[in-house]
Amino acid sequence: MTDHLVDLSPTAGRRPTGAAARSAHRGAVLAIACAVALMTVLDVSVVTVALPAIRDELDLSATGLQWVMNAYSLTFAGFLLLGGRAADLLGRKRVFLFGLVVFTVSSLAGGLAQEGWQLIAMRAVQGLGSAILAPVTLSLLTTTFTEPDERARALGVWAGVAGLGGALGGVVGGVLTGLLNWRWVLIVNVPIGAVLIAASVWALTGTARRPVRGRLDLPGALTVTLGTAGLVAGIIAGEETGWTSVRTVGLLAAAVVCLLFFVWAERRAVTPVLPLSMFRIRALALADGISLLTGGVLPATFFFLSLHLQEVQGLEPLQAGLALLPPAVGITLGAQLAPRLMRRLADRTVYMLGVGLTLGGLLWLSRLDAGGSYTGQILLPSFIAMAGFGISGLPVTVAATSGVGEERAGVASAVLNASRQVGGAVLLAVLVSVASTVTAGAGGASPDAVTHGFGVALLVGAGMVAVAAVLGLGLPQQSRRAAPGGQP
Repeated sequence: MTDHLVDLSPTAGRRPTGAAARSAHRGAVLAIACAVALMTVLDVSVVTVALPAIRDELDLSATGLQWVMNAYSLTFAGFLLLGGRAADLLGRKRVFLFGLVVFTVSSLAGGLAQEGWQLIAMRAVQGLGSAILAPVTLSLLTTTFTEPDERARALGVWAGVAGLGGALGGVVGGVLTGLLNWRWVLIVNVPIGAVLIAASVWALTGTARRPVRGRLDLPGALTVTLGTAGLVAGIIAGEETGWTSVRTVGLLAAAVVCLLFFVWAERRAVTPVLPLSMFRIRALALADGISLLTGGVLPATFFFLSLHLQEVQGLEPLQAGLALLPPAVGITLGAQLAPRLMRRLADRTVYMLGVGLTLGGLLWLSRLDAGGSYTGQILLPSFIAMAGFGISGLPVTVAATSGVGEERAGVASAVLNASRQVGGAVLLAVLVSVASTVTAGAGGASPDAVTHGFGVALLVGAGMVAVAAVLGLGLPQQSRRAAPGGQP
């Protein structure tokens, strides 16, 4: 998607280049980037409210339901780095269009699935399509909007839409499942994908291919994906068969071996999918660490709230989806407020403000009980927590993408997205395991026991946010007021 860079092709003289190319369809570029961000992020959680209906129709176990979510997250995370690198080498427009086709076709196939394994497989292919799209989407904005103020505004819009996708997944899933059926949470992507393909053909400018031989690090991409999948599978197995079982130990050991091989392969690769030297950039390393720690908190929060509303409070999918609308609004408002705050306050200060709100909201949510009111126990604390996520996301994104250079913008954005998705998949598995263990120890499947398990898991999530707040103290104390052309 970052095809609004300078055109290096032999026909460059026949069409606008440089600043002209960046501004030719600037509004369309932002709209496409936001639409893709909304669609790909929304699909992480859009199935959440639909899980009970999916379980009933496809006869999936609790583990199978986790894999409906995690299959998407894992391939999304594992191939983000390769997607960013492929776009740099093969041409961003070409790779972006390929990713859109993969995502759209797999959405249709998943919506038509007749067996649980078919749905899980298509969710994995969906994640692959998203992994191709996501890094190009973010680097498109960072290279199209080059002035500090306009970049902050564009990233604020993008972050708000992406945050809305993460928070709105449950709402959209609930509405589609309630009014139609669960299959439409996937099929709805088909007409949207078709429109985006047509718009991208029109709006995006092609970039030249570069030599590819020896420069696509497939071993790196595969080992990081297998390592992360093994880690999540091991956590799920520990919940089901015990932490000392052969299955659990074997999966966790295989995950460690794959991840160690990934590091070894990256050190030896001529053009690694993840240049380890990038972590010497302090702001990028801190932003990635924060994303790794907190990437799973948002989807896990909506996962638990969705199940609480349906399984404990007895709401229908449509009602549960609508009940999750206020926190979705909260994250959008927070993301829209962030660039305004960053024009007046230092980036680090804005981040700490947002993370403080998130921490307070999660601590409040962790006090869930089976007979509590919706307003006092869900609406207010979830709105506060999600508004905090919206505010804190932009300073982290700016820190990760500043100072890396245009030629590495795609890799930097891919690393940031990969950190979020890996953190999301692993932390979701951890928090579900915590909730299940606490529930079993509190008396089984009674409403009080289930709610207590959710509350403890949310408390653990709050602890991860607290650790991320400590890391945030090291983010650059950068101010938008000092930016050229900044608005007071």
